[in-house]
Order: sequence, then C-alpha cells, then structure tokens
Amino acid sequence: MRKERMPAPIRLRELIRTIRTARTQAEEREMIQKECAAIRSSFREEDNTYRCRNVAKLLYMHMLGYPAHFGQLECLKLIASQKFTDKRIGYLGAMLLLDERQDVHLLMTNCIKNDLNHSTQYVQGLALCTLGCMGSSEMCRDLAGEVEKLLKTSNSYLRKKAALCAVHVIRKVPELMEMFLPATKNLLNEKNHGVLHTSVVLLTEMCERSPDMLAHFRKLVPQLVRILKNLIMSGYSPEHDVSGISDPFLQVRILRLLRILGRNDDDSSEAMNDILAQVATNTETSKNVGNAILYETVLTIMDIKSESGLRVLAINILGRFLLNNDKNIRYVALTSLLKTVQTDHNAVQRHRSTIVDCLKDLDVSIKRRAMELSFALVNGNNVRGMMKELLYFLDSCEPEFKADCASGIFLAAEKYAPSKRWHIDTIMRVLTTAGSYVRDDAVPNLIQLITNSVEMHAYTVQRLYKAILGDYSQQPLVQVASWCIGEYGDLLVSGQCEEEEPIQVTEDEVLDILESVLISNMSASVTRGYALTAIMKLSTRFTCTVNRIKKVVSIYGSSIDVELQQRAVEYNALFKKYDHMRPALLERMPVMEKATTNGPTEIVQTNGETEPAVLETKPPPTGLQPTSQANDLLDLLGGNDITPVIPTAPTSKPASAGGELLDLLGDLNLTGSPTPAPAPQISQPPFLLDGLSSQPLFNDIAAGIPSITAYSKNGLKIDFTFERSNTNPSVTVITIQASNSTELDMTDFVFQAAVPKTFQLQLLSPSSSVIPAFNSGTITQVIKVLNPQKSVLGYFLQCY
Repeated sequence: MRKERMPAPIRLRELIRTIRTARTQAEEREMIQKECAAIRSSFREEDNTYRCRNVAKLLYMHMLGYPAHFGQLECLKLIASQKFTDKRIGYLGAMLLLDERQDVHLLMTNCIKNDLNHSTQYVQGLALCTLGCMGSSEMCRDLAGEVEKLLKTSNSYLRKKAALCAVHVIRKVPELMEMFLPATKNLLNEKNHGVLHTSVVLLTEMCERSPDMLAHFRKLVPQLVRILKNLIMSGYSPEHDVSGISDPFLQVRILRLLRILGRNDDDSSEAMNDILAQVATNTETSKNVGNAILYETVLTIMDIKSESGLRVLAINILGRFLLNNDKNIRYVALTSLLKTVQTDHNAVQRHRSTIVDCLKDLDVSIKRRAMELSFALVNGNNVRGMMKELLYFLDSCEPEFKADCASGIFLAAEKYAPSKRWHIDTIMRVLTTAGSYVRDDAVPNLIQLITNSVEMHAYTVQRLYKAILGDYSQQPLVQVASWCIGEYGDLLVSGQCEEEEPIQVTEDEVLDILESVLISNMSASVTRGYALTAIMKLSTRFTCTVNRIKKVVSIYGSSIDVELQQRAVEYNALFKKYDHMRPALLERMPVMEKATTNGPTEIVQTNGETEPAVLETKPPPTGLQPTSQANDLLDLLGGNDITPVIPTAPTSKPASAGGELLDLLGDLNLTGSPTPAPAPQISQPPFLLDGLSSQPLFNDIAAGIPSITAYSKNGLKIDFTFERSNTNPSVTVITIQASNSTELDMTDFVFQAAVPKTFQLQLLSPSSSVIPAFNSGTITQVIKVLNPQKSVLGYFLQCY
C-alpha cells in the first residue's frame, strides 16, 4: 500500500500574514500551536523538500517568543546539505537556537570545518559568521587554524569576516592571540574599508587583553594617524559617506584604538596630537554623526598625555555640546565634564554659567548630572554665586534631589564659607527650604557651628526664633531652633542682637513657642525632647517664669512617650532634690572641638563591637575651667549625640560632688569626706553607688598596679585588676570581675564609668548580664583607659 504524502506546508509569507490577523493573544497562540504541530509531523516524515521552509517558519516563531528547540537537529541537517539556501537557513537557525551548552558541538565543528574550506566564498562566510557568533572555546581551539588561514587570504570579503571571527576566538581562548599576530601585519594596508574596520576592532581587542600586544602595536600609531587623516581630507565618496562625513564608523574605531595606544605613553601621544586637533576643528557639528566623532575625539584627548591647549579645545567642544538641543548629547557632555573637572578645573569653570543653566532642564538625568558638576565647580572665589543658584535649585527641584542637594550645600559651605554669618545663614536657608530632607548629621553639625561662633549667638537665636514662628513642619530646623533658644534664650529676650534689628520678645512668648512644639502633631519624639530640654535650660536663664517651667516639666512626667517621661522625671528630681545644683548643671555649653584625624589611634566601641578610630591628644590647659562637672553631664539630659568616650571637665569642687551628681535618682547622702558613705538597704534593684576613693589608679611612677576590691556589699563583690598595654604604655587595661555570694542570681548587670576630659575611656561588652548565685561564676568586663597626660585618677563605681 502506497504511503499518503502530506500536503505542502504554507509559505513563511502566508504564515506571517495569518498571524498578523489574530485579534487576541489566545488566537495567535492557537495559530502557532497548530502550525508547530504541522512542522513536527513534517520533521517526523523526514521531508527534505520542505525542511528549509519549516525551519524558516520555526525561526520566525522563535523571534515571537515561542519555543522552537525541537528544530535544533533539523538545523544541523540543513547545514550538511549541499544547497546554499539550505545552508543559509541552517546556519541562521544554529546561531539563534544553539548555544555553547548544547551537545551537538562535535557535529557543528565538523560541518563548519568543511565549509571553511569550501570553494565558494559565501559558504565560507556563513561558517565564519556562525563560528564568530556561537562558537564555544572547544570549537574555537579546533578551528582557529582555519580562521587564521582565511585572515591571510587576498579575498576582502573573507578577510573582514575572518577578522571578526578572530575577535570571538580571542575572547573565548585568549592564549590563541599570538596565532593571529603574523596575520595582522598587513591588515592596515588594505584599501577596503570593511577590512580596515574589522582589523581595527581586532587590534583593539588584542591591545586591551595583553600589555605585550599593546607595546607591540604602538609602532602602528603613525599608520593609524595617516589612515585617519586620509578619511578627513578625502573628498566625497558615495560608498562611505554618511551625512557628509567619510566613513564615521571607521573614524570612531580608529580614535578608540588611538586612545588605548596613547594612554600612559608620551611618544604615541605626541604622534597623535596634531591629527586629534584636526579632527576636533574640521568635523561638522550640525549632524549627529559629527557629534559622535567629536565625542570620541574628546575622550581620546582626555585619556592620553595630550597638550594643555588640546585639552582646553576638548572641554570647549563639551561646552558646545551643552547648548545642543539633543538631551542625550547634553547628558554625555555633563558626564564627561564631571570626569575631567578635577584635572582641568579652570577650563571647565569657563562653562559654569551654561552648566548652571542645565539645572533648569526638564530632564531629571540632566538635572542630576548638572547638580553634581555644579558642586564640583564650587570654590572660594565663586561660593556666593554658586550657592545662590544651588539654593534656588533646592527650592524648586523634585523631592528626590533635595537630600543630595542639601548635603552638597552643607559640605561646600563648610569648606568655602567666607564668613561664619554667611555659613549660618546658608545652612538655615537649607533647613527652611528642605529641612525634612536633610541627613541626620545636619542638626548636630549646625549646633556645633553655632556653638563655636560665639559672636553670632544673639543673631542666630533671633533668626531661628523668627524662622519657626507658626511653622513646625521642618523638623531639623525646629530641633536646632529649640536647642539654641534653650542655650541662648536670655540673649533673645534681652534683644542684644547687633547684626540686625532686635525683636522684642518676652519670656512667656518664648515658652509659648516651645510649648507649641511640644503639643504640635507635626513634632517628632526627638523634636519634643529638644523642646523639653530647652524649657528646662531656660529655668536658669529666665527669672520670671520658673514656676511655669516647673509645671510644664511635671506634666510630662506622666507622658506616654517614654523618652519624654524619663527626661521630665529627671528634671523634676533636679527641681526637688538638687535645686542648688541646677544652675551649674544647666550651664551654657562650652565651645565644641571638632574631631580631627591627627593623633594616636583609639579603639571606640560601636554597638558592642570594637573598631579603630582616631583621637587627638592636646596639652593640658593652663588653668582650670570655670565650668563644673555638672555642666558636662548636660549631654545625658539634652538631645546631643552620646559618644563612647564620656568626658567630664576639671573641677575644683570636693570629690564628693561627683558622686552626688551621679545619684540624681537615688537617696544617697554623701558628705565632703573622701571615704565612702554607707548606702541604705533597698529592696528593689538599686543604684549601687560607692563614693570617690582617694587611692590613685594611674600613676606612671609605679611599675605595677596591685589588684583592688572596688565594691563589696549586699553579696556583690567587684574586683579590679590592672595591666599596661603592650602596644601603648599610656593605655591601662582594667579587668573587672563581679561575683555574687547571695542565694539568687543577679540579673541585668550593667557597669558604668566616667573619667575627666584629659583621659579617654572605652568600655567593652561584659561576658554576661547575669551573675550566678553562691559564687558559682563571675562576670568579666574590660575597660581601656588612655592617660596621655600621666594624670592621677580616683574612681567611683556605678552598677545596676
């Protein structure tokens, strides 16, 4: 019985027309599935007549995103065919459907090798294209010899394809690079632009991958310069002309190769300076093709060791790009200027006005690049004008720019501020404009700036007071204003401002503002903490409103905000038990010293981890500071950052005052005697406070320091052992051992310590927070104390 022959499949053109008539995705999917089923049936029938047509349709479906992997073997059958039309579709299918992970490479390698030696150049071209597209490292090793032979042939059609295939071989197997070195000698002598183009690509790949090849090909710089010059000076050539420019693609490739060859080489750079100047001055800029060549020329000039005049010419080209209507060209110009601004600052400065105009561009990418470049252009000479433009930009820009812009203005103002008043005004303007977007460190930095500008205190507090009247939306501004009003509220009320017309403010009006901050729905918890602390400070600066302040503080003693409640409870304790110490405790903050990077290394504790930091050591002061120890505990009550190093100022008060200050919430009654006073028995977990000992802990005369029992009471015993640091003799390492002789475990053990300013203290994490009962175990903790002045230090002890 004769087997029935299947009907002829539809042509590719008919399939495309049918698929385009589909109205829905489901309808198109149904058509594709139906045709795929017909193609599978044809493949099973081993229909050689229509195999080429079916694979072509399968490739079209693959381009639409549908699976076509079942046609891979059919592609190999087409490649093995003797017909050119079959080979063409077969190789195209192999490039699209096969990759390096397939297991058909052995068959592919044999087919490609046979076709590379074919008598027809077009078949050889198909094999070269396929190998250059999807050849694996194994295939490249096996066929590199055939590619190298074709690279030496006189046929231009094959040489250009062989050069591109050699690029792929080198990328896959870099060690085969030297095989192609002899074949590259005569490539640049070719007149055919296609061969020249692919040869330059091959040379570029070899130079980028091998320093030896780079040194070898530097001798070709004069030949490349000559080719580029001929392209510029040649007349109209319709075969290579693009918008009036002769073969811009080849020009761009040569410029890129020159950039690689001239980098870090004086002789090569000198040889190409003249031709780069000619390209930069003779290239037409009215068309995008010319702009592409000019851009590559600028990159080459900036990357090689070019003359200063040539670099200025390149930057002027980028300046012209900024005036172009094309957004892409403007963006490229800004990005390139940003890369060169550090090396050619003065040349870029000439285009400052054009760069600033780009801040008004509607494109956000251009805005961001213009903002970054504007900050890079700020210096001491133009800081006022540039800050004016950037503040205007900050006021009108999108929210995503405000944080970066504000940070940039802060840094530029700190570095180039012409005066402290200008510096303060600028930062206040930023906080007023974009206060909610500034980074967290803006508030302490501005507070430090204000504190150090003693002559500007009255002016600053008056400006800040007026800035927050009725508007609490900018939280960082409100925080700084609250801090300043608390510190310098007496200057605000007295109207001592000389820089501008003073305003008449009463004590009640100042308190009204701070109370409004406390009750405002826009105030964050941190801001309320600033305001409450400011009100507390004003109790020592104002005379007529102390009772009102007491009432406000007592109200917040029952606040649901734990932070506010704790502050209020501590402040109430000051009013009730230690009112005689309140003026000293709430004294005005001293001038803050900035941390510098000159000095010995200190180890700072961060979240229980130890990391190195830099610490500045200064000679001891000539006299005692008038401020008391209480003044330096203001950080514990205010909103300032708490550092791992706890400073206390030198004081002339009796030693017992320190112990008294540190017992704000306890009932310890200390006398002026240096011996410890007995503490009352407390049933709840108490503050276990000992008095100040007169025994010196640090004395550089003694070679060794004996161990001491620092605390022994209520079953808790704490011993100190001492040793000198091996790396730094000024550092003493104290090891604490805490034991518990009671019947119950002691939980939540916390050890705290403080030292004068001339010392630096670091507390490492304890081994545990639970002390086992019956002396069955101990807790150990290490303290490191840096004593650069060789001073004598007593100790007090505070445990929880």
